[in-house]
Amino acid sequence: MTEPKTFDVVLFPDPVLRKETDDVAEFDDELRATVAGMLERMFESQGVGLAAPQVGLTQRLFVLNDEGDPEQPERNMALVNPTIKKTFGKKTSMEEGCLSLPGVNADILRPDGCLVHAFDEHGNEFEKEFTGFISRIIQHEYDHLQGVLLVDRMTPADKMRNRDSVEELKDQYREFKAQRAAEAKKAEAES
Repeated sequence: MTEPKTFDVVLFPDPVLRKETDDVAEFDDELRATVAGMLERMFESQGVGLAAPQVGLTQRLFVLNDEGDPEQPERNMALVNPTIKKTFGKKTSMEEGCLSLPGVNADILRPDGCLVHAFDEHGNEFEKEFTGFISRIIQHEYDHLQGVLLVDRMTPADKMRNRDSVEELKDQYREFKAQRAAEAKKAEAES
């Protein structure tokens, strides 16, 4: 098998987080290396889920471990080309965070359950109902595949409470882009 790929988490407001994703076509060693690398990044970042756009990929894929525990690999899941067929159950509010929005948390209202059709990283097709916390993780990561972010689901009160953190992320991104542009301009002038 190919070694796991290495990834960094892409931070808001990078445009890749808003792009809808493309279906994965090949269930091969490269895909499995991507899944392994995403799981490693998720654990290193102390998360419970991570979607491909959060590592700069436009593939329809996310990984999760509802315990966030690398010592429990049996809880690892990769959902490739997932579709939420339906949601069900009582809508409940729970605090959510996002690795692409560090320091930002909000109470998000979601249905308790979801029925998902997907493939694993080996190409095995499945359809399964999930409830509780794992369903919430799936719905959150599925949002990423649609270009929907935590900030889009926030109540007005949560938007106000998190305004400074979100603005700081925007400022950091502008600085990063300006630095990259200056580096590119300098490299062009030197060539």
